[in-house]
Order: sequence, then C-alpha cells, then structure tokens
Amino acid sequence: MKFAKINNLTLHYQTQGPPTATPLLFANSLGTDLRIWDTVAAQFADNYYIIRYDKPGHGLSDTPTGSYTIHDHAEAVAGLLDQLNITSVIFAGISMGGQIAQDFAIHHPEQVKGLVLCDTAAKLGSADSWNQRIDGIRQKGMASMTDTIIARWFAPSYPEQHPIDYAGYYNMLSRIPDNGYISACKALRDADMRHQVVTIQVPSLVLCGTEDAATTTDIVKSFADSMPNARFEAIDDAGHLPCIEQPTIMSSKIRQFFKDNNL
Repeated sequence: MKFAKINNLTLHYQTQGPPTATPLLFANSLGTDLRIWDTVAAQFADNYYIIRYDKPGHGLSDTPTGSYTIHDHAEAVAGLLDQLNITSVIFAGISMGGQIAQDFAIHHPEQVKGLVLCDTAAKLGSADSWNQRIDGIRQKGMASMTDTIIARWFAPSYPEQHPIDYAGYYNMLSRIPDNGYISACKALRDADMRHQVVTIQVPSLVLCGTEDAATTTDIVKSFADSMPNARFEAIDDAGHLPCIEQPTIMSSKIRQFFKDNNL
C-alpha cells in the first residue's frame, strides 16, 4: 500500500507496470474504491505505468470536511501526479471518476494525452435526486440505501449469475463512511461541465454499458457528441460498471482506441 499527503488529505494509491512507460491513471465511481479496476488494469500493466487511487471519502483515503467539489477531486489528482513526478497521463474514469477526469482535462489540458470516460456525463442527475439520497443517508445511514444503490450498478442478471461477487461489492459499498459518500454526492450534485467539455481537444473514448440504468446509453452518447474529438461505443451485457461485468470487452475497446490514436 502507498499513501500520499495531498492538500491536507491522506490519499491511498497503487502503481504497477514499468515506471518509464506511458502513465495510465484510473479513477473509480461513487461508492467504490480502486479495486473495481483490478482486471482491466492488469490488461495494461505490461505496457503502461498504471496509477490507481481511492478518491477522498472512499477506500483507505481520508474523508474531506466541508465542501469538496469535483474540481477539488481533480486537484487532488494533480497533486498526486506532481508527487509522482508525472507530467502527463492517459486518464480513465468511470461515473464520478469520469467527471473528475473531465475537470482535470479542462483545467490541466497540457497534462492529458487522452481520455477514457465510462458511464458518465458532464452533468449527472438532478439536484433533487442527489438531495433525496443525501437526506436518506443522513437519516438512516448507508446500510439503509445500499440495496437500492447497488441494484443500479449491474445488469439485472448479474446478482443471480455472480452472487458471491455481488455480495462482495455490496460490502464495498455499505462500508463507505456516511460522510465520505455524502461529500461525494454533494460534489456530483453541484457539478455541471456541459459548457466546458467542448474545450477538451484530446482523443476521447466514451463507453457505456447497454444496461446502465443510472447513466443510460442515450445520455452518454449525447455527452460524447458534445465533445469535439470523442467517439462513443456501447458495451453489451453490462450495467453501470462494465469494468467489473465485461472487463475483457472493455479492455479490448480501450486497447484499440490507444492503437488508433498512438497512445
């Protein structure tokens, strides 16, 4: 395990692969930690320098106090890269991690070689929906919301086909600190980059599971269409987290994207 002090927060991260190779950074979704990328990251560790981290409020990283925006999350990434003496990366982010990647690319364009944005958009959900979730967790805690939230992560067939794995991811979600999850929900509620993503010029691959009930393919494709140099591809038989459900297919699409753009 590796830890860094970034903007007064302890951040947990992992690296793998040759340090001299092109850096490939992965950011995880709301309610998960860096382990959701295990299988996909392993597919690229021979040829890329893999960096994964637990965003603030999740995994083994500190939970921020007070307001902590998507931009703050992106600046935490900037601080981590600075400590690692990395000047540019390919940034892959899923859901909330995808919004962090967008913000990073908007404010640090010189540090981004390419983007892989999965099951995400420039604006996610409505203020009312986020406030309802926040209020529910404040009143009853994460345990009361876990069943509802995790049901939106996967294709409907996944719990029956992979009951043990499903139970493990249930544990991952239910053990997120209430304050960490609420802080992330506030960041997502307040984030809106629809007028800024048009400035992102780097090659971008935008992916979405065809059975994603949280960010549907229509939403994600529309988001991809709003970016000047993005291409959209769907991943069949996957919900909100294709890195878990279809890691081989996802890796294949990413690898082809890298090949097509010399990344």
